[in-house]
This record gives sequence, C-alpha cells and structure tokens, in this order.
Amino acid sequence: MQSISGIIYLILAACLLPYVFTMIAKKAGGFKAKDNQNPRDFLAQTTGVAKRANAVQQNSFESLPLFIAAILMAEYLVMPQSLIMTFGIGYLVFRVLYGICYLANWATLRSIMWLLSILCPITLLLLIIKII
Repeated sequence: MQSISGIIYLILAACLLPYVFTMIAKKAGGFKAKDNQNPRDFLAQTTGVAKRANAVQQNSFESLPLFIAAILMAEYLVMPQSLIMTFGIGYLVFRVLYGICYLANWATLRSIMWLLSILCPITLLLLIIKII
C-alpha cells in the first residue's frame, strides 16, 4: 500500500461536504440562535434556496455509505491508488456540481450530476468484483 493519506482526505471531504450545504441552508433561511432549539424543524419549514440546500445536505448524507464502502473496499483489496483517487475525486467533483445545480434549480442537470456522482463508487465496486 502506497500512501493512504489521500484516501483519508477523500473520505474526510465527502463527510464534511453535507455540512457545507447545511450552513448554506441555514444562512439562506435566516437561521437565528433561537432556531437552534429545533434546527430540523427550522430547515423543514424553509423555502427556495434554503429548502434546496437542505435537500442537498440530506442527499449527500444518503450517498456517503456507498462512497465510503467503495473507497475502503478498494483500499483493502490494494487497488491502484491512482484509480481509487480518480473515482474518489470524481465523486466529490460531481457531488459539488450536483449541489450547485440543486441550488440553482437546474433539475435536469442536477439529475445528471447525481447519476455521475453515484456511478463513481458503483464503478469502483464493479472493478473490485472483477479483480476478486
């Protein structure tokens, strides 16, 4: 195994990305200190960009298990680091683009970015199956 630090940074970035959209949702929705009593209710009642940012945050958390599983399996089975990093970076880039498209309310492009992001860990898992 070469260096695992890049893999750790990929996982860390993917895990932190939903929180970026949480902050956007709160800021766009006018979150105040009193709203911290029940932030989920606050976010559920938002509209527009804030509501869409909250949806990005939720979807980002939903896709994390597949991404982390694929990355860790690839690392465990000693796949080439360049391959793991390529699919990992691709996932992150497409997730950011997905978020931007969601915020801009570009539904079709958003769906394409979602598909491309989810294909990264799926493809990595399929490549793992091939080498087993």
